[in-house]
Amino acid sequence: MRKKQLRLVVAFHTTAGAMAAERLCRKLSLEGRLISVPRSVTSDCGIAWSAPPELRPTLETRFQEAGIDAAGYYELMV
Repeated sequence: MRKKQLRLVVAFHTTAGAMAAERLCRKLSLEGRLISVPRSVTSDCGIAWSAPPELRPTLETRFQEAGIDAAGYYELMV
């Protein structure tokens, strides 16, 4: 079992949005991975992007530039 740590969890409205975020992050070599949306987060889609919290400003900017609509950004212990 993984040890819980503080992570940035980005929720999306659609699965397509989550997949686009993953492609973009891989292309830009940004750390993170797709996860199931934690129960404490409400989302239209069941998939979220988990990344180090310090990447929030970068992810917000890059997603906006790419037209990827995030449903919310949350800092959680996951």
